[in-house]
Amino acid sequence: MSTKKEIKARRWRAATVLLPAASVVVGLAASSTGASTLAGNAPPTGAKNAAVANGGTSAIAIEAAFVRVVKAVTPSVVEIATTSGLGSGVVYDSKGDIVTNAHVVGNAGQFTVSMSNGRQVVARLVGTYPPDDLAVIRLSSPVAGLRPASFGKSADLEVGDLVLAIGSPFGLAGSVTDGIVSFNGRTVSEGDGVVLPDLVQTSAAINPGNSGGALVSLSGQVVGIPTLGASNGSSSAAGVGFAISSDTVKLIAPQLINSGKVTKAGRAALGISGVDGVTFTGEAAGVIVTAVQTNGPAARGGISVGDVITAISGQATPDLTTLQSVLANLKPGAKAKVAVTGQAGQKRTVSVVLGDLALI
Repeated sequence: MSTKKEIKARRWRAATVLLPAASVVVGLAASSTGASTLAGNAPPTGAKNAAVANGGTSAIAIEAAFVRVVKAVTPSVVEIATTSGLGSGVVYDSKGDIVTNAHVVGNAGQFTVSMSNGRQVVARLVGTYPPDDLAVIRLSSPVAGLRPASFGKSADLEVGDLVLAIGSPFGLAGSVTDGIVSFNGRTVSEGDGVVLPDLVQTSAAINPGNSGGALVSLSGQVVGIPTLGASNGSSSAAGVGFAISSDTVKLIAPQLINSGKVTKAGRAALGISGVDGVTFTGEAAGVIVTAVQTNGPAARGGISVGDVITAISGQATPDLTTLQSVLANLKPGAKAKVAVTGQAGQKRTVSVVLGDLALI
């Protein structure tokens, strides 16, 4: 949706939230795949792995690469403790700014940060942006030898690329799991209209406490911030984890660092509040508009309180979650055709120039 009030994330460090098919929840276990698989009878495919396989020492080469990356990146990954739980974070710059998940910091304003060398430092909140589940905290005192991570370009990731997840699952600081990029650019709903776009899906294990840590490529660059794991309702879904893309981090984190807030999210918004509409038989009927931002995108397009939005840009929006998913894949400034049913049942299509979520 489009108002900050609507987009309060349902995120907990170790809770499970059952969603529809291919559902996603926070902090559940996934499974990993490792070098032994690549060293089996079937040779690895793809140009990036071909050179390793053709050398005849694939397992040794991959093992060496894993060790090298872990040694290089682990000093940039920290454990974050609040009065309500533990999470992970990644050192963003030499000033002591640390990027993590918004659901890790929660409502806290002060944190205890444990560095990879065991030193503990107090940190304070800089800012959060729940719609992208990101936050920045800052160390309150200088740390000698602080090592900022290098953030890569997640858009360049390919399915099959090897990645490592580094963090503090269940409080086990400095833990590492391995896997591949399973999909790049996934849009995932957490329910209640909360949608995270452009996620990196990975088979690396993502457990409670991994949230806010680092998903790292074999080049040693952070390509994502682990935040979600999938569940089938009764148990975690093996091999299905998600990370906020590094491209999103590089857009949001500097804004939080500079001003404590986000003014450019790069995500489309209508400027409304809404609830799910249903027919007398209980079938989904669209999103009922309950509030319209004054002079916002929807208002300028002629959408009013009581209207029911049934489609955006030709994509049906039977409920709030679906509407959020559609908007997550559109950009601010784009023109969208919005199908609306009025309170008297009259149907019409209006043209709306979408706004930026951070300004709604």
